[in-house]
Amino acid sequence: MDLRVKAIIHSLAGLAVIGAATFVGSRWIPVNATTIGFAYLLIVLAIATAWGLVEAVAASIAAMLCFNYFFLPPVGQFTIADSQNWVALIAFLVTALVASHLSDRVKKQAFEARTHQRETEQLYALSRAILLTVTTKDAGSAVAKHIAEIFDCPAVALYEAKTGEVFRGGAEDLPEITEPLKQAVRMGSSAEDPKTGVRIAAILLGGHGIGSVALKGLALSDGALQALLNLTAIALERVHSEEAANRAEAARQSEEFKSTLLDAIAHEFKTPLTSIKAASTALLADQLPMSPHQREMTAIIDEETDRMSHMVTEAVRMAQIDAGKVRLHKQTVDLNELTERVSAQFPVPADEHRLRLKLASRIPPVSADPDLMSLALRQLIDNGLKYSAPGTPLDISTRQENHHVAVSVRDFGPGIAPQDREKVFEKFQRLQSGTEGVPGTGMGLYVAREIVRNHGGELWIVQPEGPGTEFVLQLPALAGTANSHGAKAAKE
Repeated sequence: MDLRVKAIIHSLAGLAVIGAATFVGSRWIPVNATTIGFAYLLIVLAIATAWGLVEAVAASIAAMLCFNYFFLPPVGQFTIADSQNWVALIAFLVTALVASHLSDRVKKQAFEARTHQRETEQLYALSRAILLTVTTKDAGSAVAKHIAEIFDCPAVALYEAKTGEVFRGGAEDLPEITEPLKQAVRMGSSAEDPKTGVRIAAILLGGHGIGSVALKGLALSDGALQALLNLTAIALERVHSEEAANRAEAARQSEEFKSTLLDAIAHEFKTPLTSIKAASTALLADQLPMSPHQREMTAIIDEETDRMSHMVTEAVRMAQIDAGKVRLHKQTVDLNELTERVSAQFPVPADEHRLRLKLASRIPPVSADPDLMSLALRQLIDNGLKYSAPGTPLDISTRQENHHVAVSVRDFGPGIAPQDREKVFEKFQRLQSGTEGVPGTGMGLYVAREIVRNHGGELWIVQPEGPGTEFVLQLPALAGTANSHGAKAAKE
């Protein structure tokens, strides 16, 4: 039944109850104004509790009019002779309306609590179904069917951007839904059509759209919808992780094995990171009572999850570089600014190392992919910090060399023998001396050189005056350009 029709029927029923109480109190069993006033108030409260605020307001107005006409002198007229009766009448109306509002609000809060509990139970059932049943075979179709069954949704359409497939669930169909699903992924947004009752939302992972979902006739709160999208993202990412692991197993005997294994491990990290990020974001977004210490700890978890996700993404990029699948997105880059920005990402304690920046006051820009070049420079700085003795500085400088721009990273560690200077740039190669207890995979310098060479530059080692090792990263300068900066003081 339509909600407006139901409200009208309930309001008429409430008026009938008020009329019956008026007849009993004025004709059948005559009572005084105080008694009938309390009776009216109880009736209004009962109507508010059973049906809602609109019906209670209608009953309150009817009760006020009946109270005035039948019980306040002069009886039989809509006038009041005594001014005190005006006060009583207004107090009755205000009390009835306030009590009705409070009762209606409690009813709504109880309804919202039940709705939240039901949504939580449905989300738990969906997560359990995904973890127990979703596999690489027909994973998208299984997720769509689980959503339709658990949430009692008439029609579900799940679009996976990686494969371009649309998976469907539910008894009904959603024709011509493919293009709106693709547009939702491109825009990274949500939309709802009130005429058809179809709600389309993008599925995001790490800020990038990996798919979208269309739901018909499903009323979910924003928080529940976001949790559903996060669970779907976890399911799709889990499938991708399993596929990456399978590719790694199939390529075990080939040269591609090491890079494929790194890719699979990185994708395996994405699933728990997505769950942690979804949980921490939900805790910070909910208006739950938390102490300042708990909120601070939750914020730290949220920030560190972003940092770990960034590190995993870099690992994937390294795997792509190793497999020769990287694509450069070049733009004009100021190496001084890039060096400062990358150096700021290493909050090194003062009692261990000091990062000293010595940037040239005027160098031309270069054409480079800023993300990949930042990755190469981070590998060099991280390598220098690992192999420097505690308390020694790490010098990072820039300079112009003819038609090239160079960045050098010089540490004051044990140094590298001349016969080993090319070996450190090979995959999975680590020198035997000086590496005990130092974490690493032997991939960082190899990846850094591959990035630089893909940009038309070069990376090599020179022997500085005194102890330590100096890595020089050189890139071609853009012709006919120059970039001016003030003198840069050394940074501790």
